Amino acid sequence: MSFNVLVLCTGNSARSVLGEMLFKHMGQGRIKAWSAGSKPGGQVNPVALETLAKHGVPCEGARSKSWDEFAAPGAPEFDFIFTVCGNAANEVCPMWPGHPATAHWGIPDPAHVEPIEARREAFEEAYQALQKRIEAFLALPLETMGRDEALAAARRIHSGE
Repeated sequence: MSFNVLVLCTGNSARSVLGEMLFKHMGQGRIKAWSAGSKPGGQVNPVALETLAKHGVPCEGARSKSWDEFAAPGAPEFDFIFTVCGNAANEVCPMWPGHPATAHWGIPDPAHVEPIEARREAFEEAYQALQKRIEAFLALPLETMGRDEALAAARRIHSGE
């Protein structure tokens, strides 16, 4: 059994891309992951790709895309949606088929930190925070959990419980 996960952020260039690639890599086929943004920037932040490469996480196919792609007919039906920035958590989302469980995992935005050395450090912090949360989520017995139970667990993971 595999689960479909969508990671959302406003620009879909940094945190959500890190989340997508980490879910794909760490999920080892158990998770199919995508990312999207409400106002995509059009390109993936090069420091996001650099950070993933540094940790040996494949990032083929990484691209900045609109969440509209996933609200259209024929799009994957999601089991879980994670918002990773405050803006996306507060925006009016499309109606997702199947009413997936949605949790907010806010991560500070590393994309505009200056100078570049500090930006690399901010991306590393975002990577570590997402890796820790995704690892905890993947440790859950998702196959035997109900939707509400899995959602409550995802929210506890964010709050550090």
